[in-house]
Amino acid sequence: MYTEQGDSILDPMVGAGTTLIEAKLLVRDAVGLDINPQAVALSKKALEFKHRPESEQEVRVGDARDLSSFEDDSFDLVVTHPPYMNIIKYSEGKIEGDLSNTGSLPKFCETIEEIARELLRVLRPDKYCAILIGDTRRGRHYVPLAFNVMQRFLKAGFVLREDIIKVQHNCSATARWRPKARAGKFYLIMHEHLFVFRKPKEGEDLARLKYSRAVLSF
Repeated sequence: MYTEQGDSILDPMVGAGTTLIEAKLLVRDAVGLDINPQAVALSKKALEFKHRPESEQEVRVGDARDLSSFEDDSFDLVVTHPPYMNIIKYSEGKIEGDLSNTGSLPKFCETIEEIARELLRVLRPDKYCAILIGDTRRGRHYVPLAFNVMQRFLKAGFVLREDIIKVQHNCSATARWRPKARAGKFYLIMHEHLFVFRKPKEGEDLARLKYSRAVLSF
């Protein structure tokens, strides 16, 4: 839907390498970056399989805030799944710049906006950037992390194309809440948002899309 065979994909927070595995299976070239060398090693290991026809996948250590190694308009699609602040500390607080070490929502959002601006730069015009992000709780109250991330991408210059809801099946509360959710047709925090943003074309008239570009002050 968003790419064709031979297109190039970027995942700037590649984690265990799911994006690159799917890119290989679908014959898309892909680059994966991660600030954590352990994640890079996992991704490389996961890509050690043969598939025909061939495509190119590259994984290396890199910081999503600084994509200066890539020229403007380099990729046909960006796909990534950022950490949910410091809910899971993937580097145990040992790597500066690791989003999973950030406990401050304002600081997390500032960094996300910095990343979003770089992603906008390296993405080709009229192409898409997909971000999978969920929400969290603090003090027994809901924290709309995903909403704040969405706003930062809009502020960076993206246009919101889709908000796809993904039900989570890997959280401890899922088994307890799924029967109630099905019966009452509601979910609490058992979901993630897959935001699909588009990079506007140069000179595009965006007046008709003003409500898909709305930015609220933080």
